[in-house]
Amino acid sequence: MLAKFTIEYSAAARKHSPPPHEFHYTDDPVVCEQFIQDLLLRGMGIHAIKHEGSDLPRVEFDHMLKVAAAAVASRLICTSLNIKPEEEHFRFGFAA
Repeated sequence: MLAKFTIEYSAAARKHSPPPHEFHYTDDPVVCEQFIQDLLLRGMGIHAIKHEGSDLPRVEFDHMLKVAAAAVASRLICTSLNIKPEEEHFRFGFAA
């Protein structure tokens, strides 16, 4: 049985040889989004996001990354400024 979501990723790029690609499988869209957030925070390469075995269309791929990046930015601002998500949303507009 195929996992609903597959994320193909790798460690940060190496100078002389490309890093091997790893795969993360999940059926939960929330877990998928959280994993993408973790990859963004660590500066890891994101090569593909698949839904039920097929690559996501470019628009959907970009949307998932945009949502994850906004969540990461919100979390970092809240932590750095010691503010609640509601205040962050009012001041910076990232939190949902």
